[in-house]
Amino acid sequence: MKYLSTRAPSNGPTHSFCDILLEGLAADGGLYLPVSYPRVNGDLLDEWRRVLAGEGYAALAHRVISLYVDDIDSDDLLGICRRAYDAENFGSTQVVGVSRIGDGQLWIGHISNGPTAAFKDMAMALLGELFEYELTRRDRRLTILGATSGDTGSSAEYAMRGRERVQVFMLTPAGRMTPFQQAQMFGLKDPNIHNIAFDGVFDECQDAVKKVNADVAFKARYSIGAVNSINWARLLAQVVYYVALYLQMTGSNEEKISFAVPSGNFGDICAGHIAREMGLPIDRLVLATNENDVLHEFFSTGRYRVRASQEVAATSSPSMDISKASNLERFVHDLMGRKPEITTDLFDTQLSAHGRFSLRRTEAFQNLAERYGFISWNSTHADRVQTIRGLWCDCGILVDPHTADGIHVAHHLAGQIHSPIVVLETALPVKFADTIIEAVGVMPPVPERFKDVMDQPRRVVDLPNDPEAVKAHIIEQLG
Repeated sequence: MKYLSTRAPSNGPTHSFCDILLEGLAADGGLYLPVSYPRVNGDLLDEWRRVLAGEGYAALAHRVISLYVDDIDSDDLLGICRRAYDAENFGSTQVVGVSRIGDGQLWIGHISNGPTAAFKDMAMALLGELFEYELTRRDRRLTILGATSGDTGSSAEYAMRGRERVQVFMLTPAGRMTPFQQAQMFGLKDPNIHNIAFDGVFDECQDAVKKVNADVAFKARYSIGAVNSINWARLLAQVVYYVALYLQMTGSNEEKISFAVPSGNFGDICAGHIAREMGLPIDRLVLATNENDVLHEFFSTGRYRVRASQEVAATSSPSMDISKASNLERFVHDLMGRKPEITTDLFDTQLSAHGRFSLRRTEAFQNLAERYGFISWNSTHADRVQTIRGLWCDCGILVDPHTADGIHVAHHLAGQIHSPIVVLETALPVKFADTIIEAVGVMPPVPERFKDVMDQPRRVVDLPNDPEAVKAHIIEQLG
């Protein structure tokens, strides 16, 4: 399997999986995609169903990921998957699970059982093992530069902590994360973890990361890599849980299910798009946003308009307080027939010059829902609180605010969907105690592994909204 940037000509040079694993963002500013998506059929899904039931999630991950990776020995890749998805880290060999909400159409896909109680652990656990394997094989070191709106940072840092060949510099939007999220990150003592409170919103953190990556000489000197969902390996790891949840929900490949996904940066649901393109029998991909509804606007009108930083609302589902959805470029590239000149014009020329583009009048957009299964809606703070309260009072189910966004939107759109809807859980409620208390009047349960997290001293550096300040800090720390 070979990979191309979304902005590279189809006859341009291709790259191996391990090369793009370490590179992250392509040199031309695009995002990597496989030259084509492998297809799965009913026989293969039947085999995977037996593997998941008998050998567990790690073995399934090995089977799925092997379709995309031909430059890691199969036995080595199986070992990587087993170390990433061991029962000690995720609570069971099945790793993920589903439970029904009452007796209705909606289910919850439980994908946040990992070390930091967020679905991001599903990808980061694998990414940490992949990085260690490939850096050791090449005798190299890597400097990870990332941005987080909430959970990516803690998941990445927990996955990379203590790894000798990796340094992590993580930008967080100052004052925009919950106290628990900050404590998870800033309380880490590992010398290879560097937290930066950046004077800006998440989009500006993400812009700074991209601008540092654009400095080719700096990127080469410090071996800058990525763990954000701009890294293809992140999305590949997430494809696996769509497969696992589908297999757990069905006994026959004739059945279809839908997924409702809270989304800000379009990474989680982009993995669902990839799984659907592979042939996984997904009916609808239901995209849920919060008040920062740039993605809902795009999927409902065809207009993609990036908001100015002052327009990005600080909400009670902060991991979705985003207006520049990095992974949308991957989907639009597929939508528009994988024509790199169109992708470059939209995301480089038009977006840079005007902060927006529109596909409303294109034939591709007119056929979007039918061809790709996407529908969308948004959610507000009042919707989240009402959803959390209703689930708790009626079913004894407690969910975090982002998952509540997904449930609210799934419920709103359920009449348009004729299949079971699995709402992807985003995190455990403990990470968002203030909203939980507002909704139900009780403190969410604190898992034993987090009982002292709020008491740890904090290690974090404040930096101005300036990519040069980020580079200077990296130089200061690494020399």
